[in-house]
Amino acid sequence: MKLRYKIVGGILGFFAVVIAALGITLSYTSDCRPAPLVSDDAELMKAIEYRCYGSPDVLELADVEKPTPADNEVLVKIQAAAVNPLDWHYMRGSRYFMRLGAGIGAPTNTRMGVDFSGTVEAVGKDVKNFKPGDEVFGGGNGAFAEYLTIREDRGLAMKPANLTFEQAAAVPIAGVTALQALRDYGKVEPGQKVLINGASGGVGTFAVQLAKSLGAEVTGVCSTRNLKMVLSIGADHVVDYTQDDYTESGEQYDLIIDMVGNHSPRENRRALTPAGKLVIVGGPSGDWLGPAASLIKAMLLSPFVEQEFVMILATLRKEDLVILGELMQTGDVTPVIDRRYVLTEIPDAIRYSEEGHVRGKIVIDMK
Repeated sequence: MKLRYKIVGGILGFFAVVIAALGITLSYTSDCRPAPLVSDDAELMKAIEYRCYGSPDVLELADVEKPTPADNEVLVKIQAAAVNPLDWHYMRGSRYFMRLGAGIGAPTNTRMGVDFSGTVEAVGKDVKNFKPGDEVFGGGNGAFAEYLTIREDRGLAMKPANLTFEQAAAVPIAGVTALQALRDYGKVEPGQKVLINGASGGVGTFAVQLAKSLGAEVTGVCSTRNLKMVLSIGADHVVDYTQDDYTESGEQYDLIIDMVGNHSPRENRRALTPAGKLVIVGGPSGDWLGPAASLIKAMLLSPFVEQEFVMILATLRKEDLVILGELMQTGDVTPVIDRRYVLTEIPDAIRYSEEGHVRGKIVIDMK
């Protein structure tokens, strides 16, 4: 028995050392690297870069080489971009496990931003669906810049004619996340009762409108100052979280879309019908687990209950951008914009986003 205990103890000790070493490695942050040299004959553009992890102070407006489209790529002159929490998570390298892909110690890709709208300036020889002059919107790495290139079969679609560039730039990440949370993960059906926890944020404002367009009865949870806005975009009911707790109200919902993570899965169970679903989109802050902590709790609870708990991993797909474009063309969905900044003010835009009280979206005007 003593030998067995020693073997088990040795194995556990080994894994403890491995986990500790991994934690130290992932949490290590190096100093900012110098900017790479640019050839004298290169055509330049302005772009936001970060060459180390940290606060918005690490963001720098730099002169970088203007990209040239490959055979299957489109070159877009960016007219507007938008800020997402994803941007500052990468900027800070937090959650730490993200650094396995983003770079250990320092980012391997120094460009910032995803959401954009703009005008096609040039196309590669194999591009069939876009031409110079087309107004487009989508998501691609390096959107905080004057230009970017993106494959035509990736996250790129024609901009609805009735939308401004700023409105279109507000859509991609938040709109696609809300659509997939409701349709693919929540499988919402007409007549179902849907609660959106975090209804006034970027994903939340799209989720309210999309749930209504899919025929649901929608309840939005937000703060006092946002109640009228959430009602104005289509919510049938609102809950002021500063006054009431939706998990204690006695109301039950077929689907809860949770952007906030301020209630555990066990607490959310009280607000779900016996066959209801909880879709976890966001959660509490933290350098390690963040929203994944809610998922772990949900996984431990799932075998013992009938309700379903899932965490969304959204994928930016061209076909979903087309669907959102059609809904915006008909007026069923309208982006909500909180504040506008220009390219040089992106550090301030990120700081505001990190405060966690954004109504809808923050947009960046490149003109």
